Amino acid sequence: MTPHTHQDIPRAMSHDTQNILRRWREAVPNDRLAHLIRDTERAFRKSLQVRLAAHAVPFGHWAFLRILWENDGLTQKELSERAGVMEPTTFAAMKAMEAQGYILRRQLPTNKKNVYVYLSARGRALRKKLVPLAEDTNSISTRGISPDELLTTRRVLLKMIENLAEDELDWERAGQGKPARLKRTEA
Repeated sequence: MTPHTHQDIPRAMSHDTQNILRRWREAVPNDRLAHLIRDTERAFRKSLQVRLAAHAVPFGHWAFLRILWENDGLTQKELSERAGVMEPTTFAAMKAMEAQGYILRRQLPTNKKNVYVYLSARGRALRKKLVPLAEDTNSISTRGISPDELLTTRRVLLKMIENLAEDELDWERAGQGKPARLKRTEA
């Protein structure tokens, strides 16, 4: 598959990403790391979104397709949890994806409560078309970055997730109060 050229990218997308870059280089080069990560994710999303749109696949369907390509036959609730979105969002996406012929929704005769989602042949076939688009986005984003730098970046980001997961557990353990770590530092 040939990667898209700059000319293929709609002008609005190019300007949005350029504005993000200009902001970080000129306006707030030392802003919080969380904002840099959020803006990086926004740039990734825009890059993939334009590529998916060329195949008439909304970006909002991407996460669900990826999950179903790996684990077909999940409930809508399981899809919501794995995608990290609310159930009404999943319901609306599943309705649209069913109308496009990407999925089939079924209830088991023994369990009318749960709705299970299965990929159709058309939904399975999208994998060969769409995964290379995401690979293009990743490839473009890592131009000029050495394998060692990428390994370090991955390690650092995973450690940050680990630290935040630990903090989340501290909040849960503390119940309504402050995380255990904050209580220790105040004592």
